[in-house]
Amino acid sequence: MALPEAKQTATEARLASLEMPGGAGWINALREDALTRLRAVGLPHARDEYWKYTRPDTLVQANAPKAALFAGDDSERFGGVDRLKLVFVDGVFDPDESDDLNLEGVKIERLAEASQTDIHWAKDLYGALEMRGQTPVARPMATLNTAMATDGVLIHATGHVSKPIHLVYHHNSETSDAILHHTIKLDAGADLTILESGPAAARFNKVMEVDIADTAAFHHVRKQGRDHERQAVTHIFARLGAESTFKSFTLTANGVMTRNECVIELTGDDAVAHVAGACVGDGDFHHDDTVFVTHDAERCESRQVFKKVLRNGATGVFQGKILVKEGAQKTDGYQISQSLLLDGDSQFLAKPELEIYADDVVCSHGSTSGAIDEDGLFYLRARGIPQNIATDLLTLAFLAEAVEEVEDEVLREDIVSRLADWLERRRG
Repeated sequence: MALPEAKQTATEARLASLEMPGGAGWINALREDALTRLRAVGLPHARDEYWKYTRPDTLVQANAPKAALFAGDDSERFGGVDRLKLVFVDGVFDPDESDDLNLEGVKIERLAEASQTDIHWAKDLYGALEMRGQTPVARPMATLNTAMATDGVLIHATGHVSKPIHLVYHHNSETSDAILHHTIKLDAGADLTILESGPAAARFNKVMEVDIADTAAFHHVRKQGRDHERQAVTHIFARLGAESTFKSFTLTANGVMTRNECVIELTGDDAVAHVAGACVGDGDFHHDDTVFVTHDAERCESRQVFKKVLRNGATGVFQGKILVKEGAQKTDGYQISQSLLLDGDSQFLAKPELEIYADDVVCSHGSTSGAIDEDGLFYLRARGIPQNIATDLLTLAFLAEAVEEVEDEVLREDIVSRLADWLERRRG
């Protein structure tokens, strides 16, 4: 079926603004395939079902909207953690600012360099999970990424990785348009932690594919903040083997437009997948979490926990689905999305979904939106706590369920500190 004219025009205009990166035969074929798939579905439009709450206009237009820079050093995020630091500036790897790529238990390579080789392990994985994630919902921004990504990292964890790998994204140009693609493979029994921070570019399109073999464990903690005028669309595609673990948490503060998509497949028995997020938004702020979890094995557990604090007309969106396939017995699926509206001008739009084809499961979802707890506020005020500080304490308590999904105590305390600092800066 032919694409609507508006989608076809927008897609071709965006593609005309880009140049497909060069590389060896293995990646060229994958990029060409992604390009064909993208032209078949077109870039997203506001009339598309999964984009009706988030207008994609600025994400798909030919040139990136201008975004003012924020003076600060995102390299110091997670500064209290011993980590290996990889720095990207406006979507280009910076070897001078990055640490040595050698680390026990893992092999790290740049996509821009590995794509020049004739044979590479990423041939069987690059774009593979992204393509699987296109069914039953098309994710064309991720397909665009697979076709046009200019850089990224290829990470192969073969055992215990002694310290986290920190991906730092610097934004130095007001009109930068970065497209990064990270491909991560964990062998059986391996464990790896990935940290991410920084605005990356005026407009940022990122895909992370994570293939987790049996009994392996992947942990991911991300901080999105700083440059308020940035536009970003990110995707995580994960596939879990038997008895494997996937845990991802995202903290978002500021950002005129952010959409984070997470697509998870539990394909091995007894796998565990948790995805969580906490966001605080003020004013011209639009934040969208879109999650799709597929249970395709027995005795698997999934959790989706998202909390949003919104004020001064900010908008929050949550679209989450749990799909339990036939035969995925003993599934334990949990989904909660909640917003705290600190004024009457902000809004929270939610679309929680369950689709179940097995008869021995425990699945639940819930979504609420409300104001600050007046009884709790009265209790704190009655004990001499000023109203603005009392409001901050109740806000942190509201966000706690999402933040507690971060297992590492040092990282968890750092996130709470960042949230407290953000609230303190905005006290009336």
